Amino acid sequence: MPIQLPEDVKAILHTLQTAGYEAYAVGGCIRDSLLGRIPDDWDITTSAKPEETKALFGRTIDTGIRHGTVTVMRHGRGYEVTTYRVDGEYEDGRHPKEVTFTASLKEDLKRRDFTVNAMAYNEKDGLVDLFGGRQDLERGIIRCVGDANERFSEDALRIMRAVRFSAQLGFVIENGTREAIRSHAENLRQVSAERIQIELTKLVTSPHPDLLRIAWETGITAVVLPEFDRMMAQPQNNPHHCFSVGEHSLRAMLAVRPEKCLRLAMLLHDVAKPLCLTTDEEGIDHFHGHAQKGEKEAARVLKRLRYDNHTIELVCRLVKWHDVSVACEKKAVRRAASRMGKDLFPLILEVKAADLSAQSGYRRAEKEKWLEKLRSLYEEIEREGDCLTLKDLAVTGKDLMEAGMKPGPGLGRTLQMLLETVLEDPEKNTKEYLLSLLLKET
Repeated sequence: MPIQLPEDVKAILHTLQTAGYEAYAVGGCIRDSLLGRIPDDWDITTSAKPEETKALFGRTIDTGIRHGTVTVMRHGRGYEVTTYRVDGEYEDGRHPKEVTFTASLKEDLKRRDFTVNAMAYNEKDGLVDLFGGRQDLERGIIRCVGDANERFSEDALRIMRAVRFSAQLGFVIENGTREAIRSHAENLRQVSAERIQIELTKLVTSPHPDLLRIAWETGITAVVLPEFDRMMAQPQNNPHHCFSVGEHSLRAMLAVRPEKCLRLAMLLHDVAKPLCLTTDEEGIDHFHGHAQKGEKEAARVLKRLRYDNHTIELVCRLVKWHDVSVACEKKAVRRAASRMGKDLFPLILEVKAADLSAQSGYRRAEKEKWLEKLRSLYEEIEREGDCLTLKDLAVTGKDLMEAGMKPGPGLGRTLQMLLETVLEDPEKNTKEYLLSLLLKET
């Protein structure tokens, strides 16, 4: 099957080939093309040395010149062009001490991580597949190029990449590769938290986030996310549940849309349950306070993994409020939305739906009806434009001062009191009524 190369990629390959060099599109772009997907990026490998590549193109950037990579700019987009290379000794379990340029495409493909990422293509030679990558694609298998123990010894991040590709593509990890992951998982301690975080994010936002289970089975999470191992070990002897805390969380992730903060919230919403366990006289487990403690635990985990502040804040808010109970009446929904934040309440409804879908069948119909009613009430509140925040209040601090109030903490307390009045009855959100209420109070 011919691969449709973008015009810019064809032009780069043609320029290199016309100058007497070999050149191919390589790696993930070939894998995705064979799977019928549109690649995000197009990488090119060539026999030309970096300085030779630079001499052929008008605008280039020295992206990783020491490792043979030059970015060629065309129509505002960058294409990485890398010289065929052989990696030297990997001293730190992540990066080769040195790279040697080679004239052999085979040597270059040999150093790559997985067979599905070790294919090259150009229009002249067609598909170059020296390690059975296409067959592995057809069979749905993630397999290391050559000896898996060597590949993982060279670069420990490949251990997480194997599970991530499995989750993204829905592929099975080949047995030898899987055993090598188990043997080398401890080497992930050499990998920076930032790199672990990138792979974890790609895994949890994939079509199969529940394949984090493989990371647990092979010892990866014991190194990078030990809290998850604790969750997998925690049963829930409670009629509302039929899975361990960890298994419930995997299924809840699968049940929410693939947005980073939502998926991370479902992964960590019950992270504190093992720390909050109590068992009553009838042998039923309870986890009182797990949402509040979970907020702190989630923050600790996400900070350790170097997530950005926005992600940490939003995920922690979702964990904090995920278990809140709201009565099915408009004023209760308004109060809840006001307390949590207008931005958060719709997300909490998504979180609650995912959480519920991963529970037992106990009182399920009743819970689903309650959740649907909450959603319906909130949509009505949104449609009617009810006041939910101080910003929506018909009076401001300035209005209160003009009415005779002195600046200070009392002003804020009064505004909050007026907001509570309006949450109870939105029709009272008029300047006249609220100022008249203020005059009565004084």
